[in-house]
Amino acid sequence: MSHSAITINLNFQQLLDAVKKLQPSEKLALNEVLWNEDAIIPTEHQQIVLDRIAEAKTNSERLVDWATASKDL
Repeated sequence: MSHSAITINLNFQQLLDAVKKLQPSEKLALNEVLWNEDAIIPTEHQQIVLDRIAEAKTNSERLVDWATASKDL
């Protein structure tokens, strides 16, 4: 079986225009492909999240519900 390749150079706006023409199901499939790539999260970032979770568990009085927090934004 032979393979063919084609390269089409698009700027960002052209890419957006092409994506806007996709059917909703195609947009969802594209979204899945984009977000399911193996993203490498640095160890330092992972540790920050783990530290924040631990802090929230030990000092739950510091937690504010979203309705309250969003008013302060």
